[in-house]
Amino acid sequence: MQLQIGNINQNNLLPFDGHVDYHPIAFSTEEVKVYFSFLSTEMPWQQDVVKLFGKTYITDRKVAWYAEKPFIYRYSGQSKIALPFSPTLLDIKSRVEKLTGSAYDACLLNYYHNGSEGMGWHSDNEKSISPNSSIASVSLGVTRKFQFKHKTQGLKLDLILDSGSVLDMRGETQEFWLHALPKSKKIAGTRINLTFRKMADSCEIGQA
Repeated sequence: MQLQIGNINQNNLLPFDGHVDYHPIAFSTEEVKVYFSFLSTEMPWQQDVVKLFGKTYITDRKVAWYAEKPFIYRYSGQSKIALPFSPTLLDIKSRVEKLTGSAYDACLLNYYHNGSEGMGWHSDNEKSISPNSSIASVSLGVTRKFQFKHKTQGLKLDLILDSGSVLDMRGETQEFWLHALPKSKKIAGTRINLTFRKMADSCEIGQA
């Protein structure tokens, strides 16, 4: 069964097993232009390396990893050490924290050059992330479809992420739901996605 998010209770986009809030106009058009210009040119973007079924792939999508501490982020067989937050990222983080009422100490950034780049089904449930904490996804640039799929019920939900929006996923969402950014050849524009999260202290360098 597949539903458009617009048919779901707007106080929580998920019908059960989690909580997701969508803020469509968190940043103004002018703010988006300023942030996008800085992030696209000043971040030390690197192509991502992903391991799937024993094979290693280098993605066209680029990533950057920042945090308040030198956190190690492990996923898809890779490890990244966080760079210190820039003033621009701290400014965006502060805005998101006021909006969601949650605190964040790390941010994974993704740069999608066009619709041929996306993200398959996954959950942000790595042990390095504080359990059930808020993960806030900021969208800057071209509008893209975003999908949720329940891990056992088979229910799928579609949402359109506008430029300047914030998607707040928290509670049991990562335990029970997968999410994805589907590819589309019809999309020519670029998109920067920032996912702010709260990390577990055990993923800091020097910790067990």
